[in-house]
Parts: sequence; C-alpha cells; structure tokens
Amino acid sequence: MTDDLRRDPKPETDPFAEPVRIPLEDVLDLHTVPPRDAQAIVEDYLHECYRQNFTAIRIIHGRGIGVQREMVRKVLQGLDFVKSFGDAPMEAGGWGATVITLRKH
Repeated sequence: MTDDLRRDPKPETDPFAEPVRIPLEDVLDLHTVPPRDAQAIVEDYLHECYRQNFTAIRIIHGRGIGVQREMVRKVLQGLDFVKSFGDAPMEAGGWGATVITLRKH
C-alpha cells in the first residue's frame, strides 16, 4: 500500500465556520430579515454606517401595517449620531423606506 492510500482524507471544512464579510452599502433592505432579528440588525447596521463615516443611508422596511417602520424610527430616535430621518422620496420607496442623515465624527 502506498503512502497516499494510507493517509486519511482531508476533513471537509465547514463553509459556515467563518463569517462571510459583506461590503457595507448605503441601503439596508429588511424584506428578508426575520422580524425577531430586525431590531438588532438595524442597530448594528446604523452603528457600522456611523463607524465607517456614512452620512446618508436608506432602510427599506416595506409598507405593510407599519410595524417595521415604527421599530426603525424608534431605534433612530435613540441614537445621538442620527441627525435626521424621514420618508424616502416616492422613487426611492416612499413611506416604505426611511432615509437617514448621520452626523459626521
């Protein structure tokens, strides 16, 4: 038997063992986020945008009955680095999205 046949095969690596880095963008779409995770994701997203010196961002929460919209706005009201926020222009989602201006460092 040759050396190659006696060696154990390489163990398969777990594709989820390491986090995947996704580039931060100026838009966060909550449509695919489970409602139970939405608030934490919004908070983390806003802090990271501020850390990376974004000044204008948009969160798409959808129209629905307004639950996600109110959650987003409640989070925004509690952050001192949020300069202003409001409904997006109609071409950018209208009341189904919130545009946010962040203070500079």
